[in-house]
Amino acid sequence: MKLVNLQEMKQLDQLATAEYAVPGILLMDNAAQAVADAVNDSLDDLDGESVVVFCGGGNNGGDGFGAARWLQNYGARVRVFVIGKELEAVTGDAAAELAMLQKTDAKVEAIAGEDDWVVAELAAAKADILVDALAGTGFHGELEGDLLRACRLLNDSEKYIVAVDVPTGVNADNGAVSENAVRADKTVTMALLKTGLLLYPGREYCGDIELADIGMPAKMVEECASKKYRLTDDIVRELLPLRKADAHKGDAGRAVICAGSPGFAGAAALSSYAAVKAGAGLVALYTPLSSRDVLAGKLTEVMVHGLLERMPGILGGGATGDVVKNANAADVLAIGPGLGTSESTQQVVRDILLQVQVPVVIDADALTALQGHTEILAQMQAAKVLTPHPGEMARLIGKEISEINADRINIAAQYAQEWNAVLVLKGAPTVIACPDGSVYVNSTGSSALATGGSGDVLTGIIAGLAAQEITLQEAAVCGVYLHGKAADISGIDIGLAAGELAQFLPEARHEVLKGN
Repeated sequence: MKLVNLQEMKQLDQLATAEYAVPGILLMDNAAQAVADAVNDSLDDLDGESVVVFCGGGNNGGDGFGAARWLQNYGARVRVFVIGKELEAVTGDAAAELAMLQKTDAKVEAIAGEDDWVVAELAAAKADILVDALAGTGFHGELEGDLLRACRLLNDSEKYIVAVDVPTGVNADNGAVSENAVRADKTVTMALLKTGLLLYPGREYCGDIELADIGMPAKMVEECASKKYRLTDDIVRELLPLRKADAHKGDAGRAVICAGSPGFAGAAALSSYAAVKAGAGLVALYTPLSSRDVLAGKLTEVMVHGLLERMPGILGGGATGDVVKNANAADVLAIGPGLGTSESTQQVVRDILLQVQVPVVIDADALTALQGHTEILAQMQAAKVLTPHPGEMARLIGKEISEINADRINIAAQYAQEWNAVLVLKGAPTVIACPDGSVYVNSTGSSALATGGSGDVLTGIIAGLAAQEITLQEAAVCGVYLHGKAADISGIDIGLAAGELAQFLPEARHEVLKGN
């Protein structure tokens, strides 16, 4: 499912009218009917119910005027308040919708003074449902003046709120919110999902999100310039590797994991086992010699090998050749979970990255090894995927965590192209950016994944999938999605241990493939 930012949506609106001869008033009225239908669905029976619609003077308000007219037709008692503009000052398609509305029995009034605000507050208090058609995608910056007061009125009413396109006060591009932004119970967004609806904190203000088909030509939408997508079962189903009925373990791919150290053996165990559960036929773990026996006892399905150490848990230069030789004879290398951050170990990691030739998943302590050395990414021979959380990403590029979270899509896209790498920026939601400019926003998973080790599991899943004859980009997209879906299938909201997560991977994969 394609995603768009505000500029891309504006271009589509203009293209629909200029190139495809679709009248703007038709698109607006289709949007209005979709909002009315959403209100209708939110109540058992609209007949005689009271609906109050708060409208701005722009196109979002026009959607609200049209929705009010459709709600009249559905039998609702409708009252409309216009914020920030006299009725006579409304222009364009919104004015046409207003004119049609004024031919009905709906009461339409502009808020011009304090007495009008009192009337609006009383009407909202008596309403069964409220509609926010104040600003939509047109909002940016901070709420102020009458718009701020209207948003406060909506929120203070404690009534069920349906937002038109985007809740007022939420940035349609990055999900930033102004203080007192409308907290909707349902958001009806038009034609295509806006990126800001999926990014926190904006996502929390949207409630249930409904995508409305407003009649934009399908060919135009398909050919729009956006390369951003919301991940769905349909996308992942097309990418997942299939296994032949007569396949043996060698056909299912070989994954090498370089991970673990004394005190951090769990990270190595989690990533290795996840690679097995993701379907890799053979998984070999290379870990510092002092961790080998512990991990061999934990992992019955994984071949565990010890690496040369300078001292317990600290890799020496001789480890480089061992990892590179065996990784290059496999299909994929994953490196980093629990490996340690000593300077000697980090130098080994950097040397491995420069010499390995098979696709590589770079996570955790391997990302730390790249701090101040990101030029290595351009020098690498291998395809690579980086899987930083916001803190790791902030350290890699010298920014604050808050800056990363405020612009997740653009930052991920920028550095995926700069580093010629697939970049999995973990978080809520996880964003996968690719060197070709495509960006995927994940739709699975929940705060159940907020537990130590879940990132190690993700690394193993991506590696396990990449071993199965799909590209690293495809493995990253599928891996992130299955990681979240496994958490969803578990049915556990709080207390899902990372070690339990991989158990649900086969079921998650099966459900995607069969279309559930």
